Amino acid sequence: MAEDHRGNPIRGESVVLRRARVEEIEDLTRLALRSKAHWGYDAQFIEACRDELTVRPEDLITHRLTVAVDETTHRLLGFYGLVGTDSDDAELSTLFVEPEVIGTGVGALLFDDAVRAARDAGFSRFRIEADPFAAGFYEHVGAEAFGTTASHSIADRELPLFVMDVS
Repeated sequence: MAEDHRGNPIRGESVVLRRARVEEIEDLTRLALRSKAHWGYDAQFIEACRDELTVRPEDLITHRLTVAVDETTHRLLGFYGLVGTDSDDAELSTLFVEPEVIGTGVGALLFDDAVRAARDAGFSRFRIEADPFAAGFYEHVGAEAFGTTASHSIADRELPLFVMDVS
C-alpha cells in the first residue's frame, strides 16, 4: 500500500505512481477539468481554463508527467507535472486529483514524489501557482507562501504563489 508524506497508508487505495502515457492524455485533461470544477467553479470559468488545463503530448516529457493509478482497477486517480531546467525556472506545473479521492492522501503522495523528482533533477526549490482552494494543501505539505501571481486564464485574477524548498 502507498504511503503519504508522513508514512501513513493511503486509506482504501493501493496506489502506484508511474510516468503518464500518450494514450492517457485525453483522460488526464478530463481529470484536470473535473478536479478544477470540484471547487464550485461554473461552466464558463472552467471553459476559460480549458486551454491551460489541456494536457498535450509534449507535456509528457517537458512536464515530467507522473500519474497515480489504482493498482487494482488501473484507474487514474491524479497526476502532477514538474517543469524546468534549474531551480530558477522549476515549477510544479500541475497537480490534480479525482474529486472523490481528494483528502485520501493521493495528492500528498503525488506532491512527495514531485519533491523527490525535483531533488533528483538537481533543483533546490520549485514554485507553485496554486488555485486558491489548494492553498491550504500546499501549506500543509510544507510549501511557503510567496505572494501572488496573475492567472494565465482569467483576467484580473490573482493566484497564490508558493515556493517549495527541496534541498
